[in-house]
Amino acid sequence: ALADAVAPYRLDAEQVRKAAVVATRTAALERRPVGADDLRAAVRAQNSAGLERLARRVEPAVGWDDLVLPPATRRQLGELALRARHREQVLGQWRMRPGGGRGRGVIALFAGESGTGKTMSAEVVAAELGMELYVVDLSTVVDKYIGETEKNLERIFVEAAEVNGILLFDEADAVFGKRSQVKDAHDRHANVESAYLLQRMESFDGIAVLTTNLRANLDEAFTRRLDVVAEFPMPDEPQRLALWDRCLGTEMPRDGGLDLAFCARRFELAGGSIRACAVTAAYLAAEAGRPLGMEQIVSAVLQEYRKLGRLVLESEFGPWLDGGRAGDA
Repeated sequence: ALADAVAPYRLDAEQVRKAAVVATRTAALERRPVGADDLRAAVRAQNSAGLERLARRVEPAVGWDDLVLPPATRRQLGELALRARHREQVLGQWRMRPGGGRGRGVIALFAGESGTGKTMSAEVVAAELGMELYVVDLSTVVDKYIGETEKNLERIFVEAAEVNGILLFDEADAVFGKRSQVKDAHDRHANVESAYLLQRMESFDGIAVLTTNLRANLDEAFTRRLDVVAEFPMPDEPQRLALWDRCLGTEMPRDGGLDLAFCARRFELAGGSIRACAVTAAYLAAEAGRPLGMEQIVSAVLQEYRKLGRLVLESEFGPWLDGGRAGDA
């Protein structure tokens, strides 16, 4: 069981020795046997602090029950987790080489609109594997000066090689976009960046997840090298209802007239927007000093629509439109 707990990690002999010592001491202080969580914590404690200067570290705090996703997307997330868990056996012991000079890394693509749960899903997979998540915003890595982007990326990959965590490249289109026809030096440089990152991802031995809002924007040469592709569609009505209920939680008092089925049916929002509406509505209810009702929900949705630049249609809001506007004012 202890061996299974550290199976997803890449550890050399010295790291194993250090982890075993730390885990044993932790358990001895509490006068109990060494557990899987002790080993995972000991491995994570050895992670390089250098990566935190280049990426945002996320301590996973969500689980599978927090996800509201279609069955097909859940299956793809499960495949990513099992590939990470068994790669040492499949690629190492059984020598099932993926070909093309590939390393022992696992590369996944999460494709879907903003707010559909891509980052949260990466967090859930990290929690399943007992790892930390490091989020890299690729749009901030891309540098206008020739050669600087590759240096920034190289620093990230070098530091990531020392870390037993999952690397999440947000907004992957910034670098993995389709290579264009070369018309000037800028085009040639952009194509060099893409080619460099393709090669670097292939030799990467860690676990990497890339997110994109539009899969069609990615270069085909890159998508061929992916191990797992998970599509994140906009939630349908039953999923929106589940998201509203989950985001509002169990502690906040709800008015008897609160109609979440109406919200799910009329407001076609992604999970991230529903979460933002739930928080805004909770503040409005706290200010009003009464249980959460439709007035606060509609006011919150109107705010979200304005944020997203969406038209407010009476056919969507129905009888709640004027009340929501009054509450919003």
